Amino acid sequence: MGQRPGGSIMNWQEAVNWCHGNGNAFTLVTLISTSGSTPRGGSTKMVVTQNDIYDTIGGGELEFKVTAHAREMLVNRVPQQKVEHFPLATKANQCCGGSVTVLLESFPVTSTRVAIFGAGHVAASLIKILAHCDARIDWVDTRPEIFPEELPANVKPLAIDDPVDFIESLSNDHRCVVMTHDHHLDYRLVYSLLSFTEVDYVGMIGSETKARRFYARMTKDGINKVDQLRCVCPVGLKEIKGKLPMEIAVSVAGQLLSLDPVRASELKPALSWKEVRAAFSSPTPVERPK
Repeated sequence: MGQRPGGSIMNWQEAVNWCHGNGNAFTLVTLISTSGSTPRGGSTKMVVTQNDIYDTIGGGELEFKVTAHAREMLVNRVPQQKVEHFPLATKANQCCGGSVTVLLESFPVTSTRVAIFGAGHVAASLIKILAHCDARIDWVDTRPEIFPEELPANVKPLAIDDPVDFIESLSNDHRCVVMTHDHHLDYRLVYSLLSFTEVDYVGMIGSETKARRFYARMTKDGINKVDQLRCVCPVGLKEIKGKLPMEIAVSVAGQLLSLDPVRASELKPALSWKEVRAAFSSPTPVERPK
């Protein structure tokens, strides 16, 4: 059962708030109809994330199967709604003998998640831009005093003695930008990001000369060419040639926001009222139109 960081168990309402507040994708599961003997009644809910379950719809094989469905819906990072019907004796292998109809609603993380390593002039300018975008930002540096006293709500400052230690906290959908004051630290960060994570974008500030040296060193240190392609150096849109901190920041922000936005045309249509109504009366699963 899922717990909050302090250790206490969360119910589904608390889990929804916690997931929204922390930028975690989740699927809300609701028993919208029950018939015969079932472990829980109608309107029972639970929340499923990639790693945890909050609350319960009764446990057993039913909950196991529903959890698998819920996690599959999180893979595409597109909001979805789906109705599934489960005869407990045949489909869920439970002896209750009744049946349940389940509504699954996925809430993926649609905002861009960015980790910025370094808090110099370019990073500070980049923060000013991303503060007005649909992005959640982890801002990492070794110097606590360098962060402004007031920061936008979507920016989380993190003063860490060794920023490399923060990498284990990253999710695979993070976009990472490396722009510290130390070339040795830059390389350690890039090496660790490419070696130990699956993030698909690692942007690093630097000249063409720095890029050539770093890529040669990556090859020498065993990072294959495919993984090296995840590192973009010099970072930013090539069309923007300026060298002032804000000009570089505009270039980097443009590249970050162009990576893989969730397009409205790709979103699946929501369940119609007819589909929902049919779920209450039909013993068979409701199929979404192709």
